[in-house]
Amino acid sequence: MTQAITSTDTSRNDLLMIAAGGVITGILTPLSSLLIDRIAGPSGQFRISLVAVPFAVLVFILVGRFSRNRWWAALVAAVVTMVAFVCAVHAAILVEGNTGDAPRVMRYLLAGLTGGLVGTALMAFGIALLPAGPRKVTAWWPMLITGALAGTLLALDDALGLDQVSFLYPVWQAAVAVRLAMILRQS
Repeated sequence: MTQAITSTDTSRNDLLMIAAGGVITGILTPLSSLLIDRIAGPSGQFRISLVAVPFAVLVFILVGRFSRNRWWAALVAAVVTMVAFVCAVHAAILVEGNTGDAPRVMRYLLAGLTGGLVGTALMAFGIALLPAGPRKVTAWWPMLITGALAGTLLALDDALGLDQVSFLYPVWQAAVAVRLAMILRQS
């Protein structure tokens, strides 16, 4: 019985550390755009993908840990995460721009929901194809729901006028990282 309690405590501590990693990368994400803006060079999608590097590093660590030291799978998962970030940003911008006369809060709620779902769905799809990821679609539902709902924090960020710091990224990245770890642990 003591071993079961110790296992549960270790599991809980691991998830808390993963959540803390998500919060830290979530704080670094909007701050990294300030650094990237000062770098001369390519623009557009590549710059947007660089903003995702802090979270991609966390995904790299998680997938590497659960994929039996297949570093290449972890690297692919990190790249998939960066691509998913770019697609999520574009999806959110597209939805916000096409909701025209809707109240600003509604536009940002829909944009955040869409961006969160698109980003999480692309991550789930890409990682599911790797050796570490489960192939069952139902295994990914908790992460998809969490990512979509946490994406709605974009409306809160906008309402509070947060440009340099954000509620969206720390909460979203912590929640999605924990869900990802739980899914990878089951596979």
